[in-house]
Amino acid sequence: MLSDRDIYAAATLMIKRFGNDAPSEAARRAEALAAAGDLDGRAAWLRIMKAAEALLRQRPGPDETIQ
Repeated sequence: MLSDRDIYAAATLMIKRFGNDAPSEAARRAEALAAAGDLDGRAAWLRIMKAAEALLRQRPGPDETIQ
């Protein structure tokens, strides 16, 4: 099983590559693994998807500033 640190590292890389589409790309990968019968892989990608969603929620929007 992947550590939380590994999951968030993967989510960060997904965001760098896919931006706001990172969660949906992770979900696509999870479903592809499920279709192939790899339920452990599916579970890992679902965790990455949730981590990417959490990281993206923490980012300021285009009209927001950090004070």
